[in-house]
Amino acid sequence: MFKVALLASGKGSNVKAIIESVKAGEIPVDIGVILSDNTSSGALEIAKKEGIKHYCIQEKRYKTILSTKTEKEYVRILKECKIDLVCLAGFMRVIKEEFLKNFYQKIINIHPSLLPAFPGLEAWKQALNYGVKFTGCTTHFVEADIDSGPIILQAVVPVLKDDTPETLHKRIQEKEHIIYPLTVKLIAEGKVSISGRKVYINI
Repeated sequence: MFKVALLASGKGSNVKAIIESVKAGEIPVDIGVILSDNTSSGALEIAKKEGIKHYCIQEKRYKTILSTKTEKEYVRILKECKIDLVCLAGFMRVIKEEFLKNFYQKIINIHPSLLPAFPGLEAWKQALNYGVKFTGCTTHFVEADIDSGPIILQAVVPVLKDDTPETLHKRIQEKEHIIYPLTVKLIAEGKVSISGRKVYINI
């Protein structure tokens, strides 16, 4: 069966959404492993509860990237688990050479904006501060530049006049929990292809 890995640093709401879709029989995959760089990650707690293989691999040297040595350890485990697709679900580290050369076009991410608008951290705050009328979320393939890879799916969220960063972020996450499991499903079923920067959904 098609095997996925979930990488997360925080609460793991997208990890939970993907697992629930798998358990409901909506996604034809096996979750081979859950990895985190944070010992108190909610994703690890979810993994324990669900009986899914999991590891915490911390990076002690850098805050936003992984050292080559640490990246190699992540890659070693992913290969050992025979992973077909790596899903970044709130993994707060920039992916670099070791990941990309070993899992080229096999790493996807979810970002809380309509890329290419508002890449980087706290995109919902960026959108609110900029004054846009609509924002949303994007699934995309991962490349070396931050939030720059080919776009797979997007969902639109209107920005309401009384929105706070918290209320807007919550509504964006509701859409994330729909399009991320759907993205995994489409890839696992072989319905996604890439040509240059364009992603085609073959349904």
